[in-house]
Amino acid sequence: MPQTLSASDMVTPGSLSPPPTEPTDGEQAGQPLLDGAPSSASLETLIQHLVPTADYYPEKAYIFTFLLSSRLFIEPRELLARVCHLCIEQQQLDKPVLDKARVRKFGPKLLQLLAEWTETFPRDFQEESTIGHLKDVVGRIAPCDEAYRKRMHQLLQALHQKLAALRQGPEGLVGADKPISYRTKPPASIHRELLGVCSDPYTLAQQLTHVELERLRHIGPEEFVQAFVNKDPLASTKPCFSDKTSNLEAYVKWFNRLCYLVATEICMPAKKKQRAQVIEFFIDVARECFNIGNFNSLMAIISGMNMSPVSRLKKTWAKVRTAKFFILEHQMDPTGNFCNYRTALRGAVHRSLTAHSSREKIVIPFFSLLIKDIYFLNEGCANRLPNGHVNFEVFIWLLMKVRAQRTKQKKKDGKL
Repeated sequence: MPQTLSASDMVTPGSLSPPPTEPTDGEQAGQPLLDGAPSSASLETLIQHLVPTADYYPEKAYIFTFLLSSRLFIEPRELLARVCHLCIEQQQLDKPVLDKARVRKFGPKLLQLLAEWTETFPRDFQEESTIGHLKDVVGRIAPCDEAYRKRMHQLLQALHQKLAALRQGPEGLVGADKPISYRTKPPASIHRELLGVCSDPYTLAQQLTHVELERLRHIGPEEFVQAFVNKDPLASTKPCFSDKTSNLEAYVKWFNRLCYLVATEICMPAKKKQRAQVIEFFIDVARECFNIGNFNSLMAIISGMNMSPVSRLKKTWAKVRTAKFFILEHQMDPTGNFCNYRTALRGAVHRSLTAHSSREKIVIPFFSLLIKDIYFLNEGCANRLPNGHVNFEVFIWLLMKVRAQRTKQKKKDGKL
């Protein structure tokens, strides 16, 4: 059935059991969670672990994990300010005379950290104050090597381009999701049956996959965390964030629209034979989505065909060859915490890792279940330990889920 739009309603506790604890999506059993990362520590210690020095640079996985999870405890602009302050303090960048040899060892590491941060979480730099922090700290090391200033200019240029693209994305999605209502029956010139536009199941499955990938592209990794931000009991009475999941919720709206499109197209024909043909067409589309690896559209089509206006058409269903439909339903059966689906998803991920063609690289998971898995992962473990330390281990597991999804999103450039 179509999903509700609010993040909290999407993940009602008890709607399914917690995610399995066995390795997921290509993870190897016995593999260390993150080399050198503490299982728990104070927020200050974790921030210190992020800051590079002349002889130290944090592990890339740690950078991503901490930047992703830290927004539960501190706003990104404040984190950036503290990181820059620590860099200035530790490297004595506020002194009138700098240790050029030391700064030349430290400078590339600082620029690398800032590049990774702006590349992965560009939304953290939407406020002018954050750009000011970047310019200030790099401006302090620039006298030691003019290449630092040039590199900073390139970094800011790439950041502005990313932010401009992100600002355009939501506006287009909102316009596409705007409902159309009519006081009377829509004019014939506006409404056209889907089969009259595209009668080939494979072509429609391709187009649905393009839509899925385009919408997934706009979802930043931080939205997976911000969807479930709760008040930190040891901090202020307000959460750090309120509503920063617009792209994620737009993707859920897309799922609902596809559900209703399927149900509407099936119910539109007046004759049973025509309705049966439309049902069989969507069964074939769903099968092609499964073959492509587009599990989200597959589930939306199945949900649309199980909506009551469609499921009650007993005489119509009697004319449908349902064997393929039952197989697809079995693959997406929620029994055993979607055991069959998870097995199929692992197979699709393995195929994408060994693929020789770009078409085989595509994997689009059933998005609502992914969100629920992340929700229960977050709810099942305390973010803070009794001693006030941040429970970093739970965020390492969160990293695995979000990184797996980001890997799948990066397949978007493949041609179908």
